[in-house]
Amino acid sequence: MPDAAAPIPPGIAHPESPDALSPWLAVVPALLLAALVLIDTAPIDFLVESWFYQPGIGFVGRHVWLVETLMHDILKKVIIGFGVLLALAWLLTWTRGEWQRWRRPLGYLVAAIGCASLVVTPLKELTGVHCPWDLAQFGGRYAYVHVGGAAPEGQPAGHCWPAGHAASGFSLLALFFFLRDERPRLARQVLCAVLLFASLIGAGRMIQGAHFLSHTVATGLIDWLICLALYRLLLYRKAPGAVAPAAC
Repeated sequence: MPDAAAPIPPGIAHPESPDALSPWLAVVPALLLAALVLIDTAPIDFLVESWFYQPGIGFVGRHVWLVETLMHDILKKVIIGFGVLLALAWLLTWTRGEWQRWRRPLGYLVAAIGCASLVVTPLKELTGVHCPWDLAQFGGRYAYVHVGGAAPEGQPAGHCWPAGHAASGFSLLALFFFLRDERPRLARQVLCAVLLFASLIGAGRMIQGAHFLSHTVATGLIDWLICLALYRLLLYRKAPGAVAPAAC
């Protein structure tokens, strides 16, 4: 039993926390992601993307400052800077004995945010999906190809699935797991904030014609599963006798 006067760092389960993990936290997102990969979502994707496209003009948000500069460039750099600060904080835990208790929680954050962001590049190379602005239906030159589908002869592979900038936002889902055991109520509030923040970034790229709706949703599911898996591996410590709750 920890000293009541000493704060409990994230990743050390509070005795009263509902810290058992429900398998549905992984099963439902995995099934949804599989559905997005196996089922061609073109009818919904094209319908939604057509709201932001004007024939002869292009996508309405392609060169809008709010979308292009703030949401596309500045916010991504802020997230990268946040990740760098976390990495520096983790390194500092090796220099002071009293900071050692934060080594594992901060290490989890660095690993989860880094993996959730960096997984995008190799997946883009494997999936071969073009951005909406590259497709003939939206003023481009290429034919639509679903995830993993065969492109027409002579057509180069695309590099737009999953969504890179949305992944930067969704990588912050790691903050939910960082707080989950010690501060469950705050963790849920942070989860809602991150989902809203990342969805806005994803919507901004959709308005620009850079991604379809399914790209953003799939990216969120991928990042959730990465953050959950690393939490289970690096941070989660089940209290004796804990019973899996109905919800997180």
